[in-house]
Amino acid sequence: MKNLLKTLPLLALILLFTASVGHAQGSATGPTSVSVTVGPEASLTVTSPTALATTGTVFNNYTGTTTVTYLIRTTQSGGTGSITLKVTSDFSPATGGPSVTTPPTAGDALKYTCSGAAPATACSGSQTPSTSTTTPVATFGADAHTTSASGSTVTTSWTLTNDPVYKTGTYSATVTFTISAAQEPEHECNLNKSKKEISL
Repeated sequence: MKNLLKTLPLLALILLFTASVGHAQGSATGPTSVSVTVGPEASLTVTSPTALATTGTVFNNYTGTTTVTYLIRTTQSGGTGSITLKVTSDFSPATGGPSVTTPPTAGDALKYTCSGAAPATACSGSQTPSTSTTTPVATFGADAHTTSASGSTVTTSWTLTNDPVYKTGTYSATVTFTISAAQEPEHECNLNKSKKEISL
């Protein structure tokens, strides 16, 4: 029994020393793995308001341009993107002036064309905007991305009929531009979208 009592403090000291040695075996450095999943993204800004004006010959059509500055990244495989617009508020006041939905004279219309450099493919030909559906401004394919943090641009050039029946005054409509970047693998759709409004 006496020998056991002498042995216990020695055993405790050995265990304490072993534990301290094990703890001291830690490293001064420790690695970790940092990962990121880069997905499709898109954003835009637009010049607003866009003033339409007539120049030259009397009753020449009203014209003006809207510049869209955008940032986009589509997926490498199967990725798509687009910029569209929609007239979200028709010309106001609603009587006496131009109108997208109910022009005072048949043939009166607000129209636009598009221009822009890569990675955008600008819309083709003359487009007629609508209050009920979106119309194209530009499209993007797979692995499309702006190469500058300041973005790339597309331009929408507007033409509005200068009808003599319009009453004098200021008329304003709201057009909403939307950019999106999407990936559609099988049954899944990932969409990144941004919207901006302008006043005509």
